[in-house]
Amino acid sequence: MSTSATTATHDAIVIGGGPAGSAAAGLLAKAGFDVLLLEKEQFPRYHIGESLIPGLNSVIDELGAREAIEAANFTSKPGISLLWGGEGKLWSIAFGESGPYEYTWQVKRADFDLILLEHARKLGALVVEHATVRDILTEGDRVTGVTYSLGKGAEPVSAKAHFVIDASGQSKIIPRKFDLVEYHDDLKNLAVWSYYQGGTSVPDAPKGNILVENHPDGWLWVIPFSDGSKSVGFVGPNDAVASDKRPPIELLEEQISTSQIAKSMLEGTTRVADCRTAKDWSYTCRSFSGPGYILVGDSAAFIDPLFSTGVTLAMKGASSAAATVAASLKQPDREEEFRREYDTGLGEFLDSVLSFVRFFYDASRDVEAYWAKAKTLVDPIGLMTDRQDFIVMVSGLNAELPVMQPHLDAAPDGVAEGRNAHSRNRGDEWAHVSTVTEK
Repeated sequence: MSTSATTATHDAIVIGGGPAGSAAAGLLAKAGFDVLLLEKEQFPRYHIGESLIPGLNSVIDELGAREAIEAANFTSKPGISLLWGGEGKLWSIAFGESGPYEYTWQVKRADFDLILLEHARKLGALVVEHATVRDILTEGDRVTGVTYSLGKGAEPVSAKAHFVIDASGQSKIIPRKFDLVEYHDDLKNLAVWSYYQGGTSVPDAPKGNILVENHPDGWLWVIPFSDGSKSVGFVGPNDAVASDKRPPIELLEEQISTSQIAKSMLEGTTRVADCRTAKDWSYTCRSFSGPGYILVGDSAAFIDPLFSTGVTLAMKGASSAAATVAASLKQPDREEEFRREYDTGLGEFLDSVLSFVRFFYDASRDVEAYWAKAKTLVDPIGLMTDRQDFIVMVSGLNAELPVMQPHLDAAPDGVAEGRNAHSRNRGDEWAHVSTVTEK
């Protein structure tokens, strides 16, 4: 492959400008590192994954992006309402019952992602859009950079870096190159969704809650936005949904018409967008880093969207990755140690989420059984009530616990504190720890 004569060198190259890439690039740039972010599209651009959970709030604060997020007037999301469990009743949880955050947001991802990308620019990252990564550069077994092109027919450009952070989403550029992806056969689902104007909120629940409703064929979501529209989707087993030969919108509207709560919320609404479909095939990479590279977000793993964990997983992973890269740049002789800690922490967090999703998919259990399962995963010594443990789990706040923190205590210049961590002292009391330090 031909490349340009001049090769730029950076501390880090980030592939992808979604929440994972923007967060990783922004945090490293904020710490004084030279960061190049390559995004193949022009923002704003459409993306699914619109209902957030509080696990990402700490990264928003770490980036210093809360003011911009609040100014966008997204719908505040104070909790989750579920029609789930053997009792067949609607029940709700409030985030503020356990943990430091009373709410997070329901967002149009085009707007939310643009805010994060622009914030990464403001923090000092060099952001290049319309940049398609063509290949990963290696020297021996070490990743040393990328080649990319700007637009169709453009001459490829080489860029080198001490680290490449793959935040390419489900493109999984590095995992595909190194054959790292392992699918979870029991979680091969397909999602069908569209958008409706009007309707009502979840009955007898705080305004802004997402509805997650069990259905004999799968489950439905209803997400309210600040403009009065709603994202409405159905998730079911891939084989069953794919074998349905009707147009996707007919499938979606049949599931809505046979629902209990979603149907009533959508009475009198008007569909205002085309119907979309996507494979929700859960997967995890065998490892999340290697010499000269680290994976974040959907590039590292995709977990079933039942609890809206995607963006939190992306941003918390990016925060941990930024700390790992920062420490490795400071002490390159300890890179392998730091990467191993990142792999372990992310792997344990993913395992806990997967375990809970698999348990929760049995909708015949009593609600208290879901709470008890959450306790075994996040609070086995019983510092909180079962209900609080459940809220921590579905809020993504278990990512705040030490399991997601690289143990970089020996790193210099405070890089060990280069985590926006929250440590749980007891019950619902959380102590804040600072962000990635200056270079």
